[in-house]
Amino acid sequence: MLDVLTIGRVGVDIYPLQIGTPLAEVETFGKFLGGSPTNVAVAASRQGLRAGVITRTGADAFGDYVHRALRDFGVDDSQVHPVDGLPTPVTFCEIFPPDHFPLWFYRTPTAPDLQIRPEELDTDAIAAARVFWLTGTGLCQQPSRDAHAAALVARDGRPHTVLDLDYRPMFWSDPAAATAAVAEVLPRVTVAVGNLDEVEIAVGTRDPERAAGLLLDRGPRLAVVKLGPAGVLARTRTETVRVPPVPVTVVNGLGAGDAFGGALCLGLLRDWPLVRTLRFANAAGAIVASRLACSAAMPDHAETAALARAVQSEPASSTAAGGGEDR
Repeated sequence: MLDVLTIGRVGVDIYPLQIGTPLAEVETFGKFLGGSPTNVAVAASRQGLRAGVITRTGADAFGDYVHRALRDFGVDDSQVHPVDGLPTPVTFCEIFPPDHFPLWFYRTPTAPDLQIRPEELDTDAIAAARVFWLTGTGLCQQPSRDAHAAALVARDGRPHTVLDLDYRPMFWSDPAAATAAVAEVLPRVTVAVGNLDEVEIAVGTRDPERAAGLLLDRGPRLAVVKLGPAGVLARTRTETVRVPPVPVTVVNGLGAGDAFGGALCLGLLRDWPLVRTLRFANAAGAIVASRLACSAAMPDHAETAALARAVQSEPASSTAAGGGEDR
């Protein structure tokens, strides 16, 4: 039984080694394992959890690299298989700190990780995982959407079933299609996580508290809204917690949310108080934001805990939710 099992996007990140340089002028690049749910599995493994990923690669050298990188990070790759005729995706970015990191995804007309089929799933492993993590991107095409639906049937409402809203507009025909797809799965997950852009697609508002309330109304028991430089807000049916950001010098913010996700899994599994979980997850995200890579930058538990302790004096707010709230 795995502590954390993720499903969905994988690829190879080709990141420039010249920071602040347009892609057309970059001369040297680094190669890193990538893809949001794959990075979450790596982040969870670095926190000491037993992690695995369900995904697909091309039958090519980059697919071989994905397997080797997963094993090097201690992530179970037994549910990672090749798809004939499709290359392993690559992703390029430009790095302009502190907040401009445009991405170019080479995943057309489709990607291997969108070819996961329901009949291929190990539903026993999905049901047994202590955390099952899926993303909104996995809903953007068939047969992946049906595979995600089948995985949620196998989960049968078990905690902790986490939907990372992970909205990438280039993967969808229009925003309304993403809204509709997310609406179908929200009643079947127990945790929803997203930034302001993603919660707006999901529930139609960028107001953090209202968005969290609307997410809870649709089924999850915990809603987490990442606020970027304003920190993070989380809400259950009885509690609202807001935690400030961890100040760092940002190098590349692209992997911070995935580090946050892996650390969030640890807090959920250890049943920490919500404020402690958010502080710890914020610390993990901050560490990765201060580094170039995503997967290779994920901190271990000791490093994350040390930073979380160092900033725990920063004020957080926690309030009990009353009845009859306008969400």
